[in-house]
Amino acid sequence: MDNIYLLMIVALAVLAIADLVVGVSNDAVNFLNSAIGSKAISFRTIMIVASIGIAVGAIFSSGMMEVARKGIFNPGEFMFSEIMIIFMAVMITDILLLDFFNSVGMPTSTTVSIVFELLGAAVAMALIKIGADSGSFSDLVIYINTSKATQIIFGILLSVFVAFSIGAIVQWVSRLLLSYDFENKAAWVSAIFGGIAITAISYFILMKGIKGTPYAKLSFDIIDGLTIKEFLETKVTSIILVSSVFWSLFSYALIVFFKTNIYKIIILIGTFALALAFAGNDLVNFIGVPIAAWQSYEAWLASGVAANEFSMEVLASKVPTPNALLLAAGMIMVITLWFSSKAKRVVKTSIDLSKQGDTKERFNPNFISRFLVRSATKASLALDKVTPKPINDFIEKQFEEKSALSLTINDEDKPAFDLVRASVNLMVAGILISIATSYKLPLSTTYVTFMVAMGTSLADRAWGSESAVYRVAGVLNVIGGWFGTALIAFTAAGTIAYLINISELFIAVLLFAIIIIGVRGYLKGNNDSEINDEENLSLDESSSLQGVIFESSKNISKVMKRGEKVFSNAIEGLSKQDLDLLKKNKKQTAKLSKDVDELRDNLFYFIKNLDESSLNASNFYINLLGYLQDITQSLEYINKASYKHVNNNHSKLKLTQIRELIEVNSSISELFMEVNGLYKNKSFNKIKSVIRKKDGIYKLVQDKILAQVARTRNEEKSPKNTTLYFGILQETKDLLNAVMNLLSDYNESHDSSVKPAKLDR
Repeated sequence: MDNIYLLMIVALAVLAIADLVVGVSNDAVNFLNSAIGSKAISFRTIMIVASIGIAVGAIFSSGMMEVARKGIFNPGEFMFSEIMIIFMAVMITDILLLDFFNSVGMPTSTTVSIVFELLGAAVAMALIKIGADSGSFSDLVIYINTSKATQIIFGILLSVFVAFSIGAIVQWVSRLLLSYDFENKAAWVSAIFGGIAITAISYFILMKGIKGTPYAKLSFDIIDGLTIKEFLETKVTSIILVSSVFWSLFSYALIVFFKTNIYKIIILIGTFALALAFAGNDLVNFIGVPIAAWQSYEAWLASGVAANEFSMEVLASKVPTPNALLLAAGMIMVITLWFSSKAKRVVKTSIDLSKQGDTKERFNPNFISRFLVRSATKASLALDKVTPKPINDFIEKQFEEKSALSLTINDEDKPAFDLVRASVNLMVAGILISIATSYKLPLSTTYVTFMVAMGTSLADRAWGSESAVYRVAGVLNVIGGWFGTALIAFTAAGTIAYLINISELFIAVLLFAIIIIGVRGYLKGNNDSEINDEENLSLDESSSLQGVIFESSKNISKVMKRGEKVFSNAIEGLSKQDLDLLKKNKKQTAKLSKDVDELRDNLFYFIKNLDESSLNASNFYINLLGYLQDITQSLEYINKASYKHVNNNHSKLKLTQIRELIEVNSSISELFMEVNGLYKNKSFNKIKSVIRKKDGIYKLVQDKILAQVARTRNEEKSPKNTTLYFGILQETKDLLNAVMNLLSDYNESHDSSVKPAKLDR
């Protein structure tokens, strides 16, 4: 029986590594979004700076795992066997929860998740103990540190609203003073901004990077015999004033004598600072529980007392974590940062929601986002009416964007926002976290950095009339996910603790589930990347008719390939009454339709990008998109009708009908694959030969319709079958017409674009 605890320690060690991986994937957004979004420096440089920050933060981490050891529950009230159940439940829940948020690309708080997992598991074990002792529910306060839990909830609410508000105010003032033409401002203006920003960030480094380490207790004569920690807490005003003057002069020297872009320096230092703070403080969220479990195990072994009789009062004392473990954890975090595709997905969510311009909006508007946007618009209009016109004109001039930030949906090479906003993001996040640390307020770095970024986006007018409802809905979704994290973490950890208490076999089952989910996630990630490369439609960027013809050929090829698969699966699923196949096909059809709609959404930018001499390309492209939409609508109808028929358990098609549909499917599939091949290889000279096949396929479909008419008059007894069969064949004719119209239009446009070139020769 004693061996079970050794196995649990080994399992917790493995889970700690897994938690580091999923945790870094989620928290990477905290320190990468500003640097990546502004494209101030190369991605490689950003990653190197962040990696150094993580490594330094991990090495100089205090290692005091107070939250895991005694921050949420009173360890002396639990026995060793009960503590191990709590720790196992927490780690299993944490990995599953964070992996889920990473998979959907949503940033969440590792601090909040670990706290509420500890709370949920501890409450579950406490209730089990109370029940066994015939106690009352009010006895729960004996086991749980309720004051700490209340502080954390207060910190969550405070950080969300304060970070958003302060971020918006500072960004609005910064933009008003610097405008979008900040690079051409006087050197002293940029120097002062640089001095303030670097002061805020450097003080943040001192507060979060040094204050919690053993070095903070060292005292020096130069600071009146105070320890570093005491000096940082009592001499705040002096530190800020001296630092501001020093860094402003330093910034001025860099700008004037070395022609340095001070905003890039701010972003580099800020990225390092947030990465350092993340590793130095959030490390507890990933390895705090396993370390506490290991130290508990050592204390229990030394005691010689039975596991269910050994009280865990030992956890109430402070025991630093070995530096070797901190260093190893830091290395795992750095490696994950470089190779995690989920980290990039989470960062992308934050950047897309703060992008200065249009992007592929991933969130749908809801009644709350519409209400908030409508209310804000009315308030803004009312404010404009009472503000003098000269002031309004000055503000509008300062907020007038430069062309570099006039982004198109598909322009990935341009920055999502400029250097001023990136600097403000890092500066404000540093200030707020530093203030919270000095007042010992529990705070989530994820909440602060994300909400600051959203606040600066609002103030910088990134949420315009075209995107506001989507962006606000996105922020509401993320915030809802945050609060959902607390509830889910609490419930799931409590449930798992209860199951493990019933039988340790549940540990093996849950660990096996984690392995399965991890493998599935890895394989799905690889499959998604393959689909993105091979099947995703790309937005056309060419500015001439000939260029559009060649670029759009790739999309037509992909639509034909995916369309053939959708059509074949619909016929096969209907013939075999395979509801699962039709259900999967329904998702593929919806994805294809969505991709074509995204091409239509980009039509504005396509037309804007055209050369004046190639405006006829717009007519060609509009028609092309119309044909592609007709194709997807026909495919959607065919699969939807087939799915509905099978899902409602209507009678199966007759064998004759199935054979006829398979024959039609063979002809349509052959056509689609031939069209796919000629567009893929750009063999446009073969288009006419394919068009000639229209009459043969059209006649085949028409013959099947006439045959069904005859069957209906003489032998058919099922109205549902007849309606379905006619519907599929009629929609197949529409599908065929759309493909042939596309080919004809393409052939004419291609010929007209080539003839001038021949004449020039």
